[in-house]
Amino acid sequence: MKTYVSVLRLRLLNGMQYKVAAIAGVATQFFWGFMLIMVYVAFYSHSTAPPPMTLSQVVNYIWLQQALLALVALWIRDPELLELITTGNIAYELCRPCDLYGFWYAKLLAQRLSNAMLRSFPILIIGLLLPQPYRFSLPPDITHLCLFLIAMTLGVLILVAVSMFIYISVFYTMSPMGSLLLFAVIGEFFSGLVIPIPLMPAWVQTLADFLPFRWTVDFPFRVYSGEIGMEKAWLGLGIQVLWLGFLIVLGRRWFQHSVTKTVVQGG
Repeated sequence: MKTYVSVLRLRLLNGMQYKVAAIAGVATQFFWGFMLIMVYVAFYSHSTAPPPMTLSQVVNYIWLQQALLALVALWIRDPELLELITTGNIAYELCRPCDLYGFWYAKLLAQRLSNAMLRSFPILIIGLLLPQPYRFSLPPDITHLCLFLIAMTLGVLILVAVSMFIYISVFYTMSPMGSLLLFAVIGEFFSGLVIPIPLMPAWVQTLADFLPFRWTVDFPFRVYSGEIGMEKAWLGLGIQVLWLGFLIVLGRRWFQHSVTKTVVQGG
């Protein structure tokens, strides 16, 4: 465990150095946040039926999405790991005296945390100062804030476990872009990054319930806004724990199987 904690700490310190990139990212995400909110304001102002989410809940959803994008976007990748697989340099990684799945998991988690720590706070703080209807609101009470923090932590752990499947699949496809696009397009649609899940058709929402992606974005964000009540929130946390355990066990087994079948430069 000390090995993984050390990897996490070193990668966090390394990632925190890229402050100019973070400032550029904040500006980009503010632009997208405003653009998306303006689209939803236009839709809500002409809606004739009661929407499944209030405009305030949607605005919170958008700002959380933009502030925590580095934590929840599947398209964010580690080019170093992909290069190790495609060039055969993974042979050096296999010499490490530690569990390689855990080692890579810690690296990917640290990469996301360092990016999010630099970008999230400026977006959320400025969002709190904006006028209506663009203002980012606080959660209804401290309990929902605590539940959101737990749900968000579990959601990020699930997302990193899912992203490990992208790297494992490259052992077979040798096409990082193909694997990345496949997982990113499907995963981000069913997580709620494209459209909030409650605004989707009922059959799509049912399908999303059987996939792990919505538990990484949609569930924590709706807990924050208070749309999901206490009882459902605790139930959702239990489902997140089950998904996390299942994905890590499955991913670890697939990873070990892939490594044992790997042939490097004909050796």
